[in-house]
Amino acid sequence: MKQLKDSFRDIARYPSAIVGMIIVLTLIFFSFYTIWKIPYDEAIKMWRASESVVYKNPKNARPTWVNLFRKDKLPVSVDVVAGEDDVFTKESKPRSSGGNLIKFVYTFDFDYNEFPQDIFVYFTSNYQAKNPFVSINLLTPSGENIKITDTGISKNQNFRFEQDEDLRTRLKRLHRGNQPDTTMQGIFTKLGSDPFEVDKGTYELTIQATTFEEGSDVNAELIIHGKVFGFFGTDHLRRDLKVAMMWGAPIALAFGLTAALGTAFITMFISAIGTWFGGWFDELIQRITEVNMVLPYFSILIMVGTFYSRSIWTLLLVTIILNIFSASIKSQRAIFLQVKESTYIEAAIAYGASDVRIVTRYMIPRVIPMIIPGLVSAVPSYVFLEASLALLGLGDPSIPTWGKVINDARTFGAHYQGMYYWILQPAVFLMITGLGFALLGFALDRIFNPRLRGM
Repeated sequence: MKQLKDSFRDIARYPSAIVGMIIVLTLIFFSFYTIWKIPYDEAIKMWRASESVVYKNPKNARPTWVNLFRKDKLPVSVDVVAGEDDVFTKESKPRSSGGNLIKFVYTFDFDYNEFPQDIFVYFTSNYQAKNPFVSINLLTPSGENIKITDTGISKNQNFRFEQDEDLRTRLKRLHRGNQPDTTMQGIFTKLGSDPFEVDKGTYELTIQATTFEEGSDVNAELIIHGKVFGFFGTDHLRRDLKVAMMWGAPIALAFGLTAALGTAFITMFISAIGTWFGGWFDELIQRITEVNMVLPYFSILIMVGTFYSRSIWTLLLVTIILNIFSASIKSQRAIFLQVKESTYIEAAIAYGASDVRIVTRYMIPRVIPMIIPGLVSAVPSYVFLEASLALLGLGDPSIPTWGKVINDARTFGAHYQGMYYWILQPAVFLMITGLGFALLGFALDRIFNPRLRGM
């Protein structure tokens, strides 16, 4: 306990160590929060981007925080369910001939210079034989009443404004000579304006639903796909990047810490037993180490990912195996040779201590403090290794990671389309992770290395 207190006291002497520890602890806390907030199975389901999961998300939408830095705000995304929000009301009246007349009204303000991507209305209804009929109209700020559609609906049906050819034809007729390029442009610009002028103000979307059977009902969910969505935005598959940004932390830490800990302690154990037993066994370890040091480590990982498996856990296992016989064995062997000649080792031999006890109880504990700084500093290198493999398209395709996000952004031309958030956000997370462990590792090196302690 006293040694632990002394270590923390030494760490407190270095501001860089405090900053690094805060970053590392924050990442660990954030990882546990992510696992609790978005369970793994749910995260994988969201990342696979089935239509039932991503239908509410716009495509390639920027994060909502970009509006803080823009004079001309981008349209925000909206998701409201009738009757659950004051701006989307639902009223139902019985019909004399049976069934109900249901009226949905959604009122919203539009004060943007750009248009939404699309508007959806998802209908759910229950009936036996005669399906309900709906009529949708939009009242614009300039007083125009635009007929959107008249159609029958099934038990589960969605109406997408941008895909309705009849609506697009009606809008072209309403705009006469100056034809809108998209349905959204036709809806949100003043009729007859040339050039197009955005019709800013309050809109009122009215949905009249008629049911023809007793007990039959209709519910509606309105979704507006804007140009911004969520804190992290979306990608080309309409996936919420929040999943990858949050789950990237526990996956990166799991990969980096497991690789660093596994490599460090297995290497230390092999070096200790090789030094203790010596002879041909030590020579074998040294020759294997020398061969391994000249192997193209990263190229082997690329080959494994290309020809065998891109599973993150397979790549982790290969990473540990390739790093066990690293140059650290030689430096640790030099330390163990000094420890082996210590008087307390001779005393342990004299009273009959076993080889296992000498290695594990007397030799290894002397080296552990010396490998801690290197262990901590190695974590970001393994984190960046996983990100580099993912950037080359060799990452696990089923797991949301920071490297996979950068690879998707590069593949689908995010930098050409001005979607810098798609690349910058995971890159910033990677840099913060590397900075935190590097600051802490350098400080620990000065604490545990006697030659640097006074510097």
